[in-house]
Amino acid sequence: MSTKEARMEAFGQLLDIMDELRVKCPWDRKQTSESLRANTIEETYELCDAIMRNAQDDIRKELGDLLLHVVFYAKIGEEKQAFDIKDVCESLCEKLIYRHPHVFGNAQAENSRKVEQSWEQLKLKEKGGNKTVLDGVPVALPSLVKAYRIQDKARNAGFDWETREQVWDKVEEELNELKAEIDRMDADRMEAELGDLLFSLINAARLYKINPDNALERTNRKFIRRFNYLEAQTIRQGHSLKDMTLAEMDALWNEAKRLENGE
Repeated sequence: MSTKEARMEAFGQLLDIMDELRVKCPWDRKQTSESLRANTIEETYELCDAIMRNAQDDIRKELGDLLLHVVFYAKIGEEKQAFDIKDVCESLCEKLIYRHPHVFGNAQAENSRKVEQSWEQLKLKEKGGNKTVLDGVPVALPSLVKAYRIQDKARNAGFDWETREQVWDKVEEELNELKAEIDRMDADRMEAELGDLLFSLINAARLYKINPDNALERTNRKFIRRFNYLEAQTIRQGHSLKDMTLAEMDALWNEAKRLENGE
């Protein structure tokens, strides 16, 4: 691993390159915070993909791409005389020190749960900070991730089940309510009750320390692998998926499962 001096030198070189690109490159010169926004979202998802694959080399590359965006936004802020990368770093350091009194002060935190609770309480006290517990949940978050963050923040404020086993009664209640609306075929109510059911399942995942977004993405990838196998075998046999029966497709699907499980 590199020394602190080497890391600082590398970061300084990045800043120098950004300064030069902003002056000499037509594309970089014309970018604004607004024009970069969509690319930033894309880079974030590419990093998430690399993390899900546990591809360390790709994680390194995608972190670099995301860091470029941080430096880019800071450069634009500097040009507007609003802030620069020094201000970004200093405000982050100030926040981290303030929100970790158990590290940089005299407070005590016996476990990570206490740290999380303290973090939320300190955020509410910050000047110009969030006015309510849920203010800190970004509106633009994907719905599944947002639901998890909402529930987690509510938990840190003390709003949670007494025991995690209690959540299953809620899941069953929401499932029954969804079934009732399906019997009535009320489209609006079906959507509302499905949302309630999903919210309760995400809550269950949180209580059992399962990341629901990671869990769903694992299933997405598993489905893609098995469906691709099914499609490839169908083509190899000279058939079309549309011409196959469900039983024939199911047989290939189960074959893909057995191969994945090493059977």
